[in-house]
Amino acid sequence: MLAGAGRRGLPRAGHLCWLLCAFTLKLCEAEAPVREEKLSVSTSTSPCWLAEEFVVTEECTPCSNFQIKTTPECGSTGYVEKITCSSSKRNEFKSCRSALLEQHLFWKFEGVVVAVALVFTCLVIVRQRQLDRKALEKVRKQIESI
Repeated sequence: MLAGAGRRGLPRAGHLCWLLCAFTLKLCEAEAPVREEKLSVSTSTSPCWLAEEFVVTEECTPCSNFQIKTTPECGSTGYVEKITCSSSKRNEFKSCRSALLEQHLFWKFEGVVVAVALVFTCLVIVRQRQLDRKALEKVRKQIESI
């Protein structure tokens, strides 16, 4: 018989673990933006920053509503930086990750980790109390039988 099967109180450990894992995955999927960067390929050639060195002329900034609709680089992260390629002297946009966005996602992740840790701490405390009560009951019955 599996541990915890058929007993009252806490649900079976396997079911609880899978339930928490599924909840955490759903939460992470809902919170995390799409991580893969889509490469924008214009009809003429591929972006110059793939083949040449470039200089960032404007730092990573959030895309405006107009840019989101017109610039494909804004689609993956919602942030874009303006670059100038060294050899061809072309000005292009490149998708980027915002430090503020990364910090926000980091603290959300930390919050989820702390919440999961608290849930499991509570489960351990409850289970330990149950086991202590059972052990005391067993000792009490042994003393009564003498």
